[in-house]
Parts: sequence; C-alpha cells; structure tokens
Amino acid sequence: MRHDIHILNPNARYINQAIDLLEKGNLVLYPTDTVYGMGCSIYQKKALERLYRIKGKSPSDPMSLICDSIQQAAGFAKINNFAFKILKRCMPGPFTIILEATRETPKLLLGKKREIGIRIPDSNTCRMLVEGLGHPLVNSSASNETLEDQLDGDFSMDYANGVDMVLDAGILADPIESTVAKITNNDIEILREGGGNPELLYL
Repeated sequence: MRHDIHILNPNARYINQAIDLLEKGNLVLYPTDTVYGMGCSIYQKKALERLYRIKGKSPSDPMSLICDSIQQAAGFAKINNFAFKILKRCMPGPFTIILEATRETPKLLLGKKREIGIRIPDSNTCRMLVEGLGHPLVNSSASNETLEDQLDGDFSMDYANGVDMVLDAGILADPIESTVAKITNNDIEILREGGGNPELLYL
C-alpha cells in the first residue's frame, strides 16, 4: 500500500491507516527530517524481528526510537540533567542521541551495552504517527540511496516491498542521515556526522 503525502501537512486519514497497521504489528516506511525511515511499534516483537531481517541486522546492531518528546523518551532512556540539556538544544532535529536504556526498552533492541538511540525528528509525519500510537516507533534508515536514485523515483524500492505501507512525500529536501552522538558519564562522543549543526552538542 502506497500513499502520496504532503511533507508539511500529511493527510490525517493516511496517517490513521498507518497507525492502525503499526498497532497490528506491521511495518511502515515514512519521511523523517533526514532520510526516509522504516519502523514499527516498539511493543510488536514479530514486527521488530521482521525489521531486523529486512535490514540484515542482528539485535546487537543499533536501532533508534522515534519519540514525540523528551518526556516520552525518558521512559526508555536514562536522561540526566546533562543529557536533558543536550536533547533540549538539539531536538526536534536531525540528531540521534545514544543513551543507556531503561528497563522499559524491549530486550530485543538491546545489545550487551544496553544502549538505545533517541530521535525526535522535526517531522509532522513522525510526530503524528507517534502521538497516534501513544508510544515510540522503532526506526531504521530506509534510504541509503543517493539523491540521484531518489530522482529516479526508486529511493525506497529496496525496502518498499518489505513493508505494509509507504507514506511517500517525494524527494526530501536534504536527504542526509542524522548526526549520531553517544553520551556516557557526561561525555559526548560523535559517532557519525550528518544533518544538523554538531556545535549544538557542546554549547
């Protein structure tokens, strides 16, 4: 199933259809503020396993959670005052912050280090999906292709056949993956430079 949506004002009917599918353990592909993401409900184990298979990942490989707020994220990641200030500066925005996970995070998502990535994208589609679900989406990048591939209209075809719905907003304005940073004991380590201004991590 594929629906064309407006990047700023996605059709609520299509969003509700996607939410219904996510609640039933299906996978959805959607635009974020960086690249397209592919995700499922954090509470659907079979969907999580399917997401890992499609991406060719193992449970020791990192996934991130798309949350609608820092408050929601705090249920799944340990956010001290230091981390809170960074999240407040950087989010919503194109950053993934890796933190120690709480016990609420499903074990399937955790490797030996028991860490989880937190995303709060500046994306109306993501916000509406998560708010409608009432809990985070497990998210993995679904668009590793180049802008040229997007222009050919095949930006997500490697993954589109593996999901149950595609919310297609067309070519994204700046398809660069998020900047990934890890916070450990009040220290910041940038693991991948991507979208966003990394100086926001250190103000």
